[in-house]
Amino acid sequence: MSFGLPWGLLALGALVPLVAAYFLRRRQKPVVVSALFLWRTPRPRAEGGPRWERFTREASLLLEVLAVLAAALYLADVRLGETARRRHLVLVVDGSLSMSARSPDGKTVLERVRMEAAKRVEAEGATHVTVLASGVSPHVVAGPEAEASRALGALESFESRGPDHDVVPSLLWAQELAGPGKRVHFFTDAPPTEDTVVPPAVRWTALGRSQGNVALVSAQRRDEGGRATVTLRVARFGAGASEVEARVRAAPGPGAREGTERIERVALPEEGAATVRLTFREAGDVEVSLPDDALPEDGRVRLPPSPVMPVAVGLTDGLSPASRQALERFLAVSPDVAHGAPVAGAPVLSVGPARAEARVTLGAEAPLRTFVGPFFTEKGSTLMDDVQLAGVRWTAGANPPGRPLVTAGEAVLVSEEEGGRLHLNVDLARSNLQRTTAWPVLLGNVVREARRLREGFPRHQLNLGEALPVVTEAGARYALSGPAGKKPVFGAGALSLPAPTSPGHYVLERDGTEVDALEVLALDARESDLRGRGSADVPAKEAGEDVAGNGGQERARWPLVLLLAALLADFYVTRKV
Repeated sequence: MSFGLPWGLLALGALVPLVAAYFLRRRQKPVVVSALFLWRTPRPRAEGGPRWERFTREASLLLEVLAVLAAALYLADVRLGETARRRHLVLVVDGSLSMSARSPDGKTVLERVRMEAAKRVEAEGATHVTVLASGVSPHVVAGPEAEASRALGALESFESRGPDHDVVPSLLWAQELAGPGKRVHFFTDAPPTEDTVVPPAVRWTALGRSQGNVALVSAQRRDEGGRATVTLRVARFGAGASEVEARVRAAPGPGAREGTERIERVALPEEGAATVRLTFREAGDVEVSLPDDALPEDGRVRLPPSPVMPVAVGLTDGLSPASRQALERFLAVSPDVAHGAPVAGAPVLSVGPARAEARVTLGAEAPLRTFVGPFFTEKGSTLMDDVQLAGVRWTAGANPPGRPLVTAGEAVLVSEEEGGRLHLNVDLARSNLQRTTAWPVLLGNVVREARRLREGFPRHQLNLGEALPVVTEAGARYALSGPAGKKPVFGAGALSLPAPTSPGHYVLERDGTEVDALEVLALDARESDLRGRGSADVPAKEAGEDVAGNGGQERARWPLVLLLAALLADFYVTRKV
């Protein structure tokens, strides 16, 4: 048993005058009369003083005592059983990376949030707490309705390292968990903006501080021919040094005996970012670090080797001599393809003549026509990026199937089917396409698109908040392992998975075997900009019963029922007497 308002038990003081009234009697003076019929309503009058006597109306007294006790229990908000201890409180913590920013006293925003959350739980008298972390995919940190000590313990181990996101969906979810009319406490590092729609039952508490910060906003690595090229972009947000030292350390790779360490001085512009490009030979992991500032996490990255996987190209039988010669000339000089060398698995890109079962068909069927322009290219097609057809003589045949990408009048010169199959409707024996700059650019785009359809990750470094592209094959079971555990990957072909919720190392597995890996870097320019952070405490516009201190639970009704029953019974007893 517990009481929501213990001061209501003061009503039990009414028992003292009630019991005293029952024990207090007046002594009556004996009067001798001849008969009682002369008094229709005898009203003997006490002429003596008061005296204490044993009374005979015990049932009436007990019922009235029970009525006073029921009234006191209702006023004290009595709780029995499990409901006597349960007071539920819902807390939402911002899961953004900026919550790890440190103030001059060395405390992070998240540490201050932990202390404030503990005070809020104690002030509300909550026994059960639900803690949510907002994010692109909000998740439960503790609960639902975990014990207060366990919930605060889970909050102590929680790390806020997510990308910038909209917090309103997380607050709406928290409001559903709290219940209608109940208050939700949200902790973040910035006051709400004018265009932020805050649910009316949310108390918004910001514990941040406006600070300057220097951060890495992008870091990419490309390995090709034993040489690693690292490209960095460094930006300054707010007041700070106009120049910073970037320490870059390359661990030794398979063919090197020792690593390399460099210190690059980077001049920072007031607006925008400075770009730094470094190259290393036979390098393993490359670690980049900036001097610690308000947010150290966005100044450190680790870039593992990211070799460019060549695309295996196979030429099928039936190609014309001119087509085969033009293709082999391109394959011989292109660094992005593996032609003639043994490559594990079937060729990713197969090229064959018209009507062949190949990924790319090259050739034209009668009747043939020659075009010198104008050529019209489908807007938005990545296969035709930077392909300049000025001065090209193009001999084409019957229109191939699929969506037209390049046309000349009613003739379709390049088309693409829904499954990604490409048709080049050209007779190279009568055209000069292979002797212009458009030919290597076109084939380079084809190889690039084929690489995007290769199993694994097209990119091996991602920033926080970026969608995760992945390519899977039909008929296999895939899973993605990362800091948050292992999750299955559904679908086949080129997929775009939701942005990872935290930085770290992610591995793609096929039937339990590792296929590819990537690094999600703790870099987000919107989170690194701390100039808009600050402190604020915006109360809830609409708050439920928990504001009054009763834990958000409805007052028990059974004491009122008991009070009414006692009064009715007392009336019945006294009426009989």
